[in-house]
Amino acid sequence: MASIRHESVIDASPEHVWDVMRDVGAVHERLLPGRVAGSRVEDGHRFLTFPDGHVIRELIVAVDDDIRRLAYSVVEGARPQAGYHHASFEVFPEGDRASRLIWTTDVLPDSLAAGIRIRMERGAIEMKHAIEAAARVTGDQHGL
Repeated sequence: MASIRHESVIDASPEHVWDVMRDVGAVHERLLPGRVAGSRVEDGHRFLTFPDGHVIRELIVAVDDDIRRLAYSVVEGARPQAGYHHASFEVFPEGDRASRLIWTTDVLPDSLAAGIRIRMERGAIEMKHAIEAAARVTGDQHGL
């Protein structure tokens, strides 16, 4: 099984970053606006609709406020289809002025890892920009 890990430092308080990450039904508004056209939560699953109409269904495994961890699994709609996919986001303080977001994905078959790594790196950049922009607007940057 391939395990892919990506870390980002985000210029916003851990409380703000976690508030965005845990809002599983608002990916299209708060986390990946433009990349995701719509999102909804139904019976423990999150449905992400992309601008081309493609839909991915994810099982929300855990939203743990105590340790700021979100875990999910893509169960339908991945391109290409994975035999197994599990991922998590964790939010940690980074010094006294920022946050560290760790995104880990485990996937089978291993041959999918390179493509997933590229998508994670691009997605992490887009998430960082969206979270930092919102933090500036709300004044929640650096815990303000």
